[in-house]
Amino acid sequence: MDPFRNEATLDFSLARNAGSLEESLSAILAGVPEDRLLVIGGERLSTGRWIESRDPGEPDRILGRAACAGTPEVERAVAAADATFRSWSRTLPSRRAEVLFRAAALLREQRFDLDSLLMLEAGKVRQEADAEFAEAVDFLEFYGREMLRYAGGQPLVRIHGERNSLQYIPLGAGAVIAPWNFPLAILAGMSAAAIVAGNTVVVKPSNETPLIAYRLLEILEEAGLPPGVFNYLPGKGSEIGDPLVQHPRIRFISFTGSKEVGLRINQLGAGTSTGQIWIKRVVAEMGGKDAIIVDAECDLDAAVEGVVASAFGYQGQKCSACSRAIGVGPVYDELVSRVARRAAELRVGSVRHRETQVGPVISEAARRGILKFIEVGRREGRLVAGGGPAPAAPDRATGAPAGYFIEPTVFADVSPTARIAQEEIFGPVLAMCRARDFDEALQIANGTPYGLTGAVYSLNREHLDRAGAEFHVGNLYLNRKCTGALVGAHPFGGFNMSGTDSKAGGKDYLLLFLQAKVVAERET
Repeated sequence: MDPFRNEATLDFSLARNAGSLEESLSAILAGVPEDRLLVIGGERLSTGRWIESRDPGEPDRILGRAACAGTPEVERAVAAADATFRSWSRTLPSRRAEVLFRAAALLREQRFDLDSLLMLEAGKVRQEADAEFAEAVDFLEFYGREMLRYAGGQPLVRIHGERNSLQYIPLGAGAVIAPWNFPLAILAGMSAAAIVAGNTVVVKPSNETPLIAYRLLEILEEAGLPPGVFNYLPGKGSEIGDPLVQHPRIRFISFTGSKEVGLRINQLGAGTSTGQIWIKRVVAEMGGKDAIIVDAECDLDAAVEGVVASAFGYQGQKCSACSRAIGVGPVYDELVSRVARRAAELRVGSVRHRETQVGPVISEAARRGILKFIEVGRREGRLVAGGGPAPAAPDRATGAPAGYFIEPTVFADVSPTARIAQEEIFGPVLAMCRARDFDEALQIANGTPYGLTGAVYSLNREHLDRAGAEFHVGNLYLNRKCTGALVGAHPFGGFNMSGTDSKAGGKDYLLLFLQAKVVAERET
């Protein structure tokens, strides 16, 4: 088998790529919205209740509906996953990996359709959508290869007179609770890792992006995944979340989302329900309040571009996004001025326009919450860019009202203890803080409950080395932006309240869905 290589992203300045994308976008927009049913044990089921998927850039547009599960469907889905585990866990690891490889090939065949759906349902500009597509392919290819490695012979100390072996076996049926901000890549990674390890899953996608999750299910089915291995269960978290997490036949929970929900899942998962015979594993990737330190000695051009790209890429709706920029000493004032100017230059609008750099935030609820934080910021800092909803001009292509757009917003002179410097906003809002020296910059950077990503721009080797030792985050980047982790190259996961540091896309990740069994036999 060829060594793993990251999937390349597309160049949309090429006419053939731009044209193919436009064809896919037009086809989706011209289609009649379809209903996606629950899929439990391979059977399509309706509940008579629906979750509407809307285009956040044009909220009047319904892209489709997904059936909404309740507690009875949780019981049915867990039972299906539990029953299917008996056969799937005994399927050869090589055959399980082959399903992932075939799914990756099918993803590539549907690239423009998937990019289009990510643009319309998740509100991503084309470059962000295609980068997510590439990451989904990477997860499938990487985890398939990793399972083949774990399935091989494991080295043990030789004992005279014994034959000893260690093998990795799957856990059981698990719950996968996925986010809306990377609805293809993160869902593909969480579910593929569990599945290729021999487990079965009940998948609760985000209610904001159920159509993308359903498309992934269809691709896995076409790749040969047996019924009951991936059970599709959209529903309200307040209704089905706790019953799913607490179910005695659920062996593990894999979650990506907010700190508040992650902590609740961790608390519930630590309990034992009647009939439960194991300690559940909880894999939680939660929030961040990520900082970029810009040292007094640095390439300021690169630093400005890195801060702006990290803060406003995908509208700041990444757990890895830069939401704090810390300028050291004399560089601070120029850094503020240049970041504010670049933020004001970003083009906000429909993701269907090639020139758009900042699209809509995911929902009206998100928009309201971000705007409330901006009002807090007006009291806590000096507004130097943005500060409100983007102009609600009609979409040029359709004439329909614009969606959930917010201006890229920058506050300067923010105290490190201010709310906008401490709390996760998950939107296009950047707080800029001044540090007297590099010591204080590190202190500010480490001064939140989170520890996911961070970056340092510096030409001082001693400062870079100190950051490597003292900047307490799971993913630290030196002289580059703090977003854009690549599978295999940047295993991803954070410290403290950012989660369990699972290191998705790394060589340890599959161990979270496996357990080691040792067989020792005395030779006769």
